[in-house]
Amino acid sequence: MGVSEKVAYLKGLMEGLKLDESSDNGKLFKAVVDVLDEIALEIEDLTDEVREVGDGLDVISDDLADVEDLVYDDEDDEDDEDDEDETVYATTCPECEEQIFFDEDYLEDGMIVCPNCGAKLEFDADDFVSEDDEDDDRD
Repeated sequence: MGVSEKVAYLKGLMEGLKLDESSDNGKLFKAVVDVLDEIALEIEDLTDEVREVGDGLDVISDDLADVEDLVYDDEDDEDDEDDEDETVYATTCPECEEQIFFDEDYLEDGMIVCPNCGAKLEFDADDFVSEDDEDDDRD
């Protein structure tokens, strides 16, 4: 039972009790039920507005998802082509012990700066195994 139905029940109950609306108690009960009736109507109006806003947000969300698909699918396709050609390497920083990923450009330089703590790491390219090679070793 909703708020409006409960207020209607209270109104019917008051009528059934045959309260004298000119008495102090009757005036009080009538005023309380009138206020409750107004509150119930406001709640119904707000509930309807919230539903409309929710429906509007669903439409906007769907539209945004379509735009994201258009924008990011194109980038993903380009990235997939680059990823197929690019080998990724990994090492653990001796300072912060976080794993660092980098490509062949850094491997050729023989040095990388840890993006986590800023430590300068120098290495020999022969010490690294690509993630692709590691995945093959695990299988």
